[in-house]
Amino acid sequence: MKIDKPTEEDKEFFRSLVPANVEIKPMFGNLAAFVNGNMFMGLFGADVGVRLTDEDREHLRSQPGAGDFGPDGRPMKEYVSIPQDWRANPERAEPWIERALAHVGAMPPKIKKQKKT
Repeated sequence: MKIDKPTEEDKEFFRSLVPANVEIKPMFGNLAAFVNGNMFMGLFGADVGVRLTDEDREHLRSQPGAGDFGPDGRPMKEYVSIPQDWRANPERAEPWIERALAHVGAMPPKIKKQKKT
């Protein structure tokens, strides 16, 4: 499976969208944003994806340029990529990021697995 790599410009754009006080971590050569240990937003190559409810996913998918998020042939089913042309108007992505943060923030915190000794 090919893992697309983001450019520095892609990473900067992603960071500019992430709300303050949210944890950003590297993930498979890309970046991801987490709330309570759960990923709500990610960068895969040049694509920014958000994790949404079923209804919100369908609504965002109806926007021209929105689509699957993740590797070709193995998209992350709960995520949708925001349209690339929104880079010129990043404020268009803000409501979707807020929805993703609220949706994932309402989930139980992820419990870290204990390492076996």
